Amino acid sequence: MTATAPIAAVTAPIIALDVMGGDAGLADVMAAAEIASERYPRLTFRLHGPESRIKAELAKNPRLAGTATIVHTDEVVLGTDKPSQALRRGRTSSMGMAIDSVKQGEAHAAVSAGNTGALMAMALFALRTMPGIDRPALAALLPTLKNDSVVLDLGANTECDAENLVQFAVMGAAFARTVLGLERPRVALLNIGEEELKGTDEIRDAAALLRGAVLPMTFEGYVEGDKIGQGNVDVIVTDGFSGNIALKTAEGTGKLVTGLLAKAFESSWLTKLGYLLSRGALRALRAHLDPNAHNGAVFLGLNGLVVKSHGSANILGIANAIGVAHDLIVGNVGDRILQDLANFQAHRPEPVVTDVETGA
Repeated sequence: MTATAPIAAVTAPIIALDVMGGDAGLADVMAAAEIASERYPRLTFRLHGPESRIKAELAKNPRLAGTATIVHTDEVVLGTDKPSQALRRGRTSSMGMAIDSVKQGEAHAAVSAGNTGALMAMALFALRTMPGIDRPALAALLPTLKNDSVVLDLGANTECDAENLVQFAVMGAAFARTVLGLERPRVALLNIGEEELKGTDEIRDAAALLRGAVLPMTFEGYVEGDKIGQGNVDVIVTDGFSGNIALKTAEGTGKLVTGLLAKAFESSWLTKLGYLLSRGALRALRAHLDPNAHNGAVFLGLNGLVVKSHGSANILGIANAIGVAHDLIVGNVGDRILQDLANFQAHRPEPVVTDVETGA
């Protein structure tokens, strides 16, 4: 691999926070920012929302009050707004102004728990894609039996070609190196089988490119849906259609498991005794599967960072999403992506795709 310039670190991150987005409410969003301020003492905020209400909450959050700038607006993007509606009237909303802070260089990242479709449309319109990136991808962390894994795309692109998947792999690996601290993340394409001949032309073409790529990752080939939770790979790459289904299935399975366990322990006095004996392990399981512990999806591939907190996230969940933004800023994930893309193009492999019919 050719030598690359060192990545410059950001030591004083600034986050533009949409305090009006999501179900939690302004008070909880600001309480989450207070927690994040305690975790990351050098972090500062631009708080986008109604000034009078923000000032009232700052009195309850002294650490945040000492580091925050208020950007007033009474307008908010509603959860029911279509992306086209948000684009027409959303530039003066708390969400739109937070994104514009990133565009103007006043903040390093925007964080919002608001309408996902509107956030994606407004971020793409304002920030545009990086050079070498055709489409942005939505990436998030997923709990596994071992460590967290990065999954992308989670719904931004329902159909993808081989080039899109390769770009997602580059971005996902940069995310894993930054947030998970992995030197060479293990990357795999989500597929219907692990054999080389399985999958669509797009998946097989992407695999052929990634096998010969000169990148700071280890390409592991394919991973099936039932293997995602094993944690044998660090980055799982797929199109947004399959990725969103995989994510929602995993979240639903987690709720199913905890729900079945709760019912099982209530079935008799003996199982209730078993619950008392295993309470600690069950709490650990619930915490591991809690979406709030892994909150913070990122629109990768834009000329600026935008982090999406789950709309129903609680205070700790929103604080965790802010933490993801902090780590991506400090790790300068944008420069990592650009550097890796340039290196890939400079050593672009000639793809050799196995013929499905002959196996040659």
